Amino acid sequence: MKIYFPQWQGSGNGQNIEPGAQTILHYLNDPEFANIPLSHISAGEHGIQKHNINNYDAITEQLTRLKKEIDYNQPKTIKTIGGDCGLEIVPVSYLNEKYPNIGIIWFDAHADINRPCDSPSCNFHGMPLRTLLGEGERNMNPLLFSTISASQIHYVGLRDIDTTEQNRIDEDNIYAPAQINIEHLVTTLKSKNINNLYLHFDFDCLEPNDYDKTYYEVPNGLLIKDAEECISALKTNFNIVGSSVLESVTTKIEELKPIEGIINALMKN
Repeated sequence: MKIYFPQWQGSGNGQNIEPGAQTILHYLNDPEFANIPLSHISAGEHGIQKHNINNYDAITEQLTRLKKEIDYNQPKTIKTIGGDCGLEIVPVSYLNEKYPNIGIIWFDAHADINRPCDSPSCNFHGMPLRTLLGEGERNMNPLLFSTISASQIHYVGLRDIDTTEQNRIDEDNIYAPAQINIEHLVTTLKSKNINNLYLHFDFDCLEPNDYDKTYYEVPNGLLIKDAEECISALKTNFNIVGSSVLESVTTKIEELKPIEGIINALMKN
C-alpha cells in the first residue's frame, strides 16, 4: 500500500511540512498513493495541548483515520510520503503485528523517544518510538496495532538527543552508534534473527551541506552517498516491508535533485 499522509500537526506549527510532502508526491507522479485526509480541528498557532501533547485532538483524529484505512486494506507492505515523524506509530505498529521481530531502522537526527511529560517541546513527532514501546500517552494506545521492543530499534544519523532520551537509549542499550558502520548494522540485525525491516527516513538525518531543505538542520549529519549505500545494503540483505520519507520542506521539485536517489530507493518498486 502506498500512502500520502502529510501530517504536520505533530511538529507543532509544521511550517512547510505539508507542502514539502506534496512536492515529493508530485515528483513521484504515482497515482497509486492513497491520500489520507488530515483533520480540520484547529492546530498549530490555534491548537490545544492535551496530555502534554500539542494539537492532540487533530493528531488523534487523523491517525484514527489512517489506522482504519490500513486495517481495511490489510497491506503486505506500506510506503508512506509524510509528513512528520509522529505518523509512524500506525504503519510501524501494523507491520510489527504482521512481521514479528521486524527491525526498525530510524534514519533521523533525533531520537524521537521522549515521553510527553519529558518533552521540552510537547510536539508529538519527538515521541513516536516511546509510544510504539507502549510507554507513551496511554490514551493513544488504541491507535497502535501492536507494541515493539527496544531491541528492534536501530538508529542511523542520530546526533541531537535530549537527556531523558539518552537515558532511555542507555537503559536497554538501543543501537545508536555515533558514526554509521553499514557492515556492523547488517551483522547486528542478522545476529537478532531479523529478516524484515521498516526504513524510517527523516531527511534531517542528512548533513545540511548535502541537503538542507529539512524541518530541522542539524550539523555533522549523514552524507547522501552513505545513506544511499546503507539503504542499498539493507535492501540487499533483508526484506523491506515498509518505508517512509518525512519532513522535507522544499516546495520546488528541482530542489529534490540531491535526494532523488533516496526517494526512489524508498518509494519506488
